[in-house]
Amino acid sequence: MTNPTSSVATTGSPGSRALGLATLAGLVGLLVLAFVLTEPDVRIHPSTGQEIGQFDAVRLLYLHVPMAVITYVAYSLAAFASAGYLIKRTPWWDVTAHAAAEVGTVFCFLVLVTGSIWGRPVWNTWWEWGDVRLMTTLILFLMFVGYLALRRTAADPRVQARRAAVVALVAIVDLPLVNRSVEWWENRTLHQKSTLGELKIEDLTLFTLMVGFLVFLMVFSWLLLHRFRVGWLTLAAGEHQVAAAIKERRAEADGSGVASAVGETS
Repeated sequence: MTNPTSSVATTGSPGSRALGLATLAGLVGLLVLAFVLTEPDVRIHPSTGQEIGQFDAVRLLYLHVPMAVITYVAYSLAAFASAGYLIKRTPWWDVTAHAAAEVGTVFCFLVLVTGSIWGRPVWNTWWEWGDVRLMTTLILFLMFVGYLALRRTAADPRVQARRAAVVALVAIVDLPLVNRSVEWWENRTLHQKSTLGELKIEDLTLFTLMVGFLVFLMVFSWLLLHRFRVGWLTLAAGEHQVAAAIKERRAEADGSGVASAVGETS
């Protein structure tokens, strides 16, 4: 008998391949805009006349900020899908939550890394333990790492899904703290308030940042699509193995029954 999942060689499709090519082209374009065409942040101090600013370090803005926003989107989707699973108890919601959480954790890790690289020339430190935004982001990352670790424990899939959904809903409570930390605890962070929210950027800088949002949304969509398909195929393969095992057990039981009947008649 042929495995019904064997006909699917990859998680790709014409649509996902087109999205992947567009995403790759967008990433190349974003890197050219961010690191070649945009200007460094150089200003003249009004009193001393010295050049001040973030200089070339500001170019990380076009990567760090969009990835942070996509992290919010991914974790929010994971929490929403987790709530959907607790209500509907259908596997589609669970696979979606797992996929979004996994991709979101990759983005959150990159946010921490790029933020650390950006902070070194601007703040003269790789990490500041007293910075409330850094710490709330780290806590958010660790909680979803725990979520993914829980997913790998040996347990009944339905029990595991329920537990993971609860963890996701608890972890998402930290997201508003991350987002509003600069406004709520402005004296306990090195981060400035939202440059975009206060409309302090314009022209090519603003355009490049908007391109960054679009490109990383495409990256997220592509990764989420493939991760969801991997999860769904894994679920289908597990169900097929269970069905095959049940069928085999029934065949063995039927064979034993026939053998016993033959022995009794003889």
